[in-house]
Amino acid sequence: MRSSPVKRVPARAKPSRPSSRRARTGLSRRPAANRPLERAKRKFLRAFPGGFRDETYIDWERAYKWNAHIRWQEQLSEPAFRRLLEQRQFEEIARLAGAIESRTNLLFSFEKMALRDAIRSFAGAQAFATALYDLLHGPDTIEIRFASWIAALDRLPRRQTRVLTWPMATVFGFIAQPKDHFFFKPTVTREALRRCDIAFEYQTRPSWPVYRQLLAAVSTVRTGIATMRPRDMVDMQSFLWVQGSDEYPD
Repeated sequence: MRSSPVKRVPARAKPSRPSSRRARTGLSRRPAANRPLERAKRKFLRAFPGGFRDETYIDWERAYKWNAHIRWQEQLSEPAFRRLLEQRQFEEIARLAGAIESRTNLLFSFEKMALRDAIRSFAGAQAFATALYDLLHGPDTIEIRFASWIAALDRLPRRQTRVLTWPMATVFGFIAQPKDHFFFKPTVTREALRRCDIAFEYQTRPSWPVYRQLLAAVSTVRTGIATMRPRDMVDMQSFLWVQGSDEYPD
């Protein structure tokens, strides 16, 4: 009688040995932290140990910017702004906007002077007021609205110095809508982004492509410091100011 064949049971593969570190901890490997952003957070917290809720931070960096926003909401909210436009009160709109900004230290003195010269005439005030309303409340995309605002600033009357600078192009959006708009001081902000290891290709002339890239860079920083709970662009602008300004040494 023929014997039945013996069934061979395949040998069980030996489990791979985990790395010594993972075997000891039992944890999966975590992505490495962004070291430049961690350094940036430490620098900010050395200046303001309470972070964005620190009393000194609020006193030195946040309060005057937020107070400008509150004054804007009181005097140039969308309904008030629209009503003044309908009444052709262009000079009053320009006066209010300039007065609100003038109580901050955001623009340089030569930029403040250039704005005063540009809106001194009725035509200049009209161009400024209508373009600013469209930037903040117009129906078009932000790309079109920002590009139109830049073009309007470039056409404003000029006496001694140019009106179209990055701070001028971004200050009123920042004051009026600090959830959406960032105030751009090129020298300090570029240095801050460099220290945070965030790529940013700068151009001297304001434009939508550069501003869009700036907003993306700020968003990247905001994601990296999310545990600090920044509220808006006021906090983000202040955070980057601390990184790039000589006022806050390393």
